[in-house]
Amino acid sequence: MGKKRIIKKGASGVDQALKARALGRLPKKKLSFGILTIFSTYNNTLISLADEKGDVVLSSSAGALGFRGTRKSTPYAASKVAEFMGERAKMIGVSEVEIKVKGIGAGRESALRAFASKGFDIKFIKDITPTPHNGPKPPKVRRV
Repeated sequence: MGKKRIIKKGASGVDQALKARALGRLPKKKLSFGILTIFSTYNNTLISLADEKGDVVLSSSAGALGFRGTRKSTPYAASKVAEFMGERAKMIGVSEVEIKVKGIGAGRESALRAFASKGFDIKFIKDITPTPHNGPKPPKVRRV
């Protein structure tokens, strides 16, 4: 039969070991301004912080914090990722951000609100979700 595995989780739903490991890996580069990109899909929420040139300095996702399966796509997971990225951004000295939101997932709004609540000076919020102008050619009409 094999051994039964017991998984211990914290009260917040975030795997504390994964969070501690990610906090330990901070870049040596200090920034005062950053570009935050929130990419929200139906399955996950990815957040990255870049400098003025566009080089990614920090990034995290719901899966990296220990959320698995359908829980990755929830607004709660997205807000936890945004809070975590806010903590890391404060540690490297970021005070002013431009936010770009991409995708149509459930975590868009909650991630934005959670990051904004950390006390950053937000220059602007821009939606960069790609939209087709006309899309592909429709299929030929069926003749029966």
